[in-house]
Amino acid sequence: MIPFIDLKAQYRALEADIRARMDKVLEHGQYVMGPEVAELEERLAAYVGVRHCIAASSGTDTLLIAMMALGIGHGDEVITTPFTFIATGEMIALLGATPVFVDIEPRTCNIDASKIEAAIGPRTRAIMPVSLYGQCADMDAINAIAARHKLPVIEDAAQSFGATYKGRRSCGLSTIGSTSFFPSKPLGAYGDGGALFTDDDALAKAMREIRAHGQDRRYHHPRIGINGRLDTLQAAILLAKLDRFDWEVARRQSVGNAYSAKIAASCRSVGTPAIASYNTSVYAQYTIQLDDRDEIARRLNQAGVPTAVHYPLPLQRQPAFAVLDCARTSLVEADAVAARVLSLPMGPDLEDEVQDRIVASLCAAVSQSEKATI
Repeated sequence: MIPFIDLKAQYRALEADIRARMDKVLEHGQYVMGPEVAELEERLAAYVGVRHCIAASSGTDTLLIAMMALGIGHGDEVITTPFTFIATGEMIALLGATPVFVDIEPRTCNIDASKIEAAIGPRTRAIMPVSLYGQCADMDAINAIAARHKLPVIEDAAQSFGATYKGRRSCGLSTIGSTSFFPSKPLGAYGDGGALFTDDDALAKAMREIRAHGQDRRYHHPRIGINGRLDTLQAAILLAKLDRFDWEVARRQSVGNAYSAKIAASCRSVGTPAIASYNTSVYAQYTIQLDDRDEIARRLNQAGVPTAVHYPLPLQRQPAFAVLDCARTSLVEADAVAARVLSLPMGPDLEDEVQDRIVASLCAAVSQSEKATI
């Protein structure tokens, strides 16, 4: 079976550096908030091009910390997309606020910026676009709407660290950027992790305090916080991976472009990812759209090609949100895309001959499916 994400190949390439970094932590013994965390924050802030990076325990916790720093709570509303992992809407609801879902662009699968303004109401406190599948939403358009209504913007960039929007790095495009270091992400740790990014000094201070139980100094807590710290071993692993990251971003783009070219040449009925002209994508997933998705996925699995569906059920269809007034307008595009998307194996270490096998298996499965419907 072809691996869906080949983390073992990445480890083999970085083993010596990762082990050296981890051994250093084991020697100094500062397992929580050790010096590697500060080093990582400095390097990530420089990479994104912002003044502040706050490393944290997960990409889910970073969303929570960001909203807590902005004072979002019970009775408030946050505008976001329904076509994302549940963490986006979950953290809004956890604070007692309501996620207000706006439909997506069917080709990029990102939130449709042209539909956001109509969803803004008297209780709206923030806009949270998601940069899905590795490319950014239309952040300038979203920021312009937010500015007119004096709203902050939180970019949920869990899948797009390393991508660019009009030449600027994802995570540095709005009031706060948030990303994830879950192992399968473009920059992944060997456990949970995440980071926040901002140029706002006051927000950075608040987020640092919230991350550590709301304390500004030891045993002094001016605000309520959480235990949201990134552990030092994960920071050490990420530092080792950063040295290879530019190569991995370039490879992800090369692999993604090759997929699209090969699929377009061999099975034209399959919809390949649409990358906006102003974007580069890190292809956190390589996600196609096609009819008869479930049957084709079954045939691919039989051929030894693993697949995944990101995401089969939009958030407005999740039982957890049924009691909330989240879907106030038509979300027809999110519903339609959820029935058509299928993610193929993807990663910087995906070899050309393996990709050829995947594409050949895909085209065979599509052909079989089309013949079966005639």
